[in-house]
Amino acid sequence: MASFNRVILIGNLTRDPEVKYIPSGMAVAEIGLAVNRYFNDKSTNERKEETTFVDVTLWGRQAELAGEYLAKGRPVMIEGRLQLDTWEDKQSGQKRSKLRVVGETMQFLGSGPGEGGGGGGGGGSRGGSARGGRGQAPASGGNSGGDDFYSGSSFSGGGAPDDDVPF
Repeated sequence: MASFNRVILIGNLTRDPEVKYIPSGMAVAEIGLAVNRYFNDKSTNERKEETTFVDVTLWGRQAELAGEYLAKGRPVMIEGRLQLDTWEDKQSGQKRSKLRVVGETMQFLGSGPGEGGGGGGGGGSRGGSARGGRGQAPASGGNSGGDDFYSGSSFSGGGAPDDDVPF
């Protein structure tokens, strides 16, 4: 039977990205993402919130852009795959494992706390708007920190997407 390993997460960074470079010169960024789930507790009839913390690894240009544009508290969408890391604990000798996301595409959403809501468009993109499709963040600096949304496939450098997708 065929399998499919794909994850899409929208959340806020729990810490500033840690960008390092491997010997080949490729950038690797480690970010922490807090993803919220809202639900109604049937026993108390109250609306509750559950937060899941996810470690994400970004490679190459995605890693460089994360280091340049992202900071703790900023909302972002990550699309990627799950990867299980396994190792042996040096102190106890026990086998350990941890599930992480390897990010393949990234979209910056909205603006972070304390940034005054940013410039331009306002609203809409924070909830995962389809503006820009599945592209990457821009290769150039483009507009600075207050933009609501970045996407490589439709980013024209002028601050607005080229296509007007109705969904």
